[in-house]
Amino acid sequence: MSGSSRSILSLKSIPFLLPIIVILGLGPVALATIDKYSVSVPGGLAFSEFKGYELWPVISISQGEKVMAVIVGNPAMIAAYQAGIPGNGKPFPDGAKMAKIHWVPTKMEDAPGEPTVPGTLHDVDFMVKDSNRFADSGGWGYGQFEYNAATDEFRPGTVDDKPPQEHDAKCGFACHTIVQSKDYVFTAYQKR
Repeated sequence: MSGSSRSILSLKSIPFLLPIIVILGLGPVALATIDKYSVSVPGGLAFSEFKGYELWPVISISQGEKVMAVIVGNPAMIAAYQAGIPGNGKPFPDGAKMAKIHWVPTKMEDAPGEPTVPGTLHDVDFMVKDSNRFADSGGWGYGQFEYNAATDEFRPGTVDDKPPQEHDAKCGFACHTIVQSKDYVFTAYQKR
């Protein structure tokens, strides 16, 4: 093989070797990052079941003492609300999903009136209606995923979190029983 053939061969192998060089250059830190869609609550509820929740329409907003939230719903959830559920006495349909995204509130000091706005992400809570899978919890599965800003990762909520979360997809059921007459859903869909 001539010298010029070796040069061409080595140039052709650069695209193949480049991903390996980049991965090795990033080291173990990049490889340790956990994809949020691989996290799940013991007992079956997975973050991946809510892929795309970031783009769902807004159902409502809320603000508690320590966090503020936006509650969003998938198309089945929004259609159910628009059909009058739960006020009409009907249950939400299987496949209806909600996500509640919590942030630590902060003041926007450079805006007029210094409005309170979302700051650091705190956690994301999910609900899915699946009457077969969650028959013993009113037909709803629940999941709370705590966010760690330092690592940019989510983990399932635990009994040490506030509110405490048990170790399965029925973790929110006890709290939601007080709204059984509303098919276990606290959030109303306000007039727009």
